[in-house]
Amino acid sequence: MSSQSHHFKWFSVQRVLVWVLFALVLLVLPMLFSSRFSQTMLNQIGIAIIVCLSYNILLGQGGMLSFGHALYAGLGSFFSVHTLNLVSGGWPVPVSLIPIIGGVCGALVALLLGWVTTKKSGTPFAMITFGIGELVWAMSLMIPEFFGGEGGISGNRVAGPKTLGITFGPQIQLYYLIAAYTFGCTVLMYAFTRTPLGQMLNAVRDNPERVEFVGYDTQKIRYFAFIVAAFFAGISGGLAALNYEIVTSEVISGSRSGAYMLFTFLGGAGAFFGPIIGAVLMVLASVLLSEYTEAWFLYLGLTFLLMVMYAPGGVAALISKNLHVFRLGGLRQLWVNYLALLFAGLAAVAGASALIEMSYHLLLHAEAGSQKHFLGWVLDVRAMVSWLGALLAMFLGISLFRWFQKDFTQKWDAIQSETARGQHQEQTL
Repeated sequence: MSSQSHHFKWFSVQRVLVWVLFALVLLVLPMLFSSRFSQTMLNQIGIAIIVCLSYNILLGQGGMLSFGHALYAGLGSFFSVHTLNLVSGGWPVPVSLIPIIGGVCGALVALLLGWVTTKKSGTPFAMITFGIGELVWAMSLMIPEFFGGEGGISGNRVAGPKTLGITFGPQIQLYYLIAAYTFGCTVLMYAFTRTPLGQMLNAVRDNPERVEFVGYDTQKIRYFAFIVAAFFAGISGGLAALNYEIVTSEVISGSRSGAYMLFTFLGGAGAFFGPIIGAVLMVLASVLLSEYTEAWFLYLGLTFLLMVMYAPGGVAALISKNLHVFRLGGLRQLWVNYLALLFAGLAAVAGASALIEMSYHLLLHAEAGSQKHFLGWVLDVRAMVSWLGALLAMFLGISLFRWFQKDFTQKWDAIQSETARGQHQEQTL
């Protein structure tokens, strides 16, 4: 009994330390990345963390694939920017509370639409969310009084009462507001996973028939979880309205919902921290990768395809598996294999990327000349040697990766088997 109590306390201490570390990271990040551009990216990452975690309440916890989650984040943005304009006109509401108004409005919309949406699960649920999202998006241009037409609705976050002289005009002030909401929402959504509703939502995902057999209404469970997810999505939308100070109909589009789904999956819907990784990837892809290459959508599509085929658990599952092997002492046996796989993978990626970049240059920018700068190299898109070199790098990298992978898999399985035998012997003794 005392051993179990000690074990529980240890994990409780670990959990507290993780949250303290998370808070410290949020506090320190703007000191390490102090440029305006970096802080803008950090703001976007904080907003993306909230919305991806809220989406994972549906996908990861409830097994509900939604193609319309941007509707609730987007409407939270619109309600927030309208509230911001009312504050500019004299409403005595602190700007720092406007994201909560966005969250409440998102939850109220889900309260109205969620009962119809959650009547079905699986593919019908996905199609209903897609249909409702597209319906509202199509209506956005028909109601310019609320959605602002093609120009959207603008606001000014430097408005209303100034608590402690904070105006939210400087980027650093806005960052700490977003960081506070990010930390608070992350804690609350983690706490939700531990509530009876969160546990029953997992049961509905895994075995809805059994849940109904013991007397629970699966639709009500999905409905309440849907409202909770919409609330947090609305908070992220409110923060986005403050960050950009303009909201357009694009925020409720199907492409935005698809982005939430894509990056939540890439991060790992099966782990709580997976959507956090996905949120970071989403901002890096949309801001940095899109600046570097015009083919960034193609890279995302290929990455998604490879992850579905070879790592369906996402980045979070890959990290968890490797950390488990490290704890077993496998790093001493596998570090050479990791380096070999990394080398082969980079060669394959470099070759494939060179082919993609040369193809895009030839198709879209042929008039700019035949030279394409890529990773410090100058490639001639009209020279056969450039294409052959890229093909050789790609196929050589793939071949080496598959060859190194065989030895890696054998050692990996041996470590797992040895650990399993050791545990079995301990239980036997």
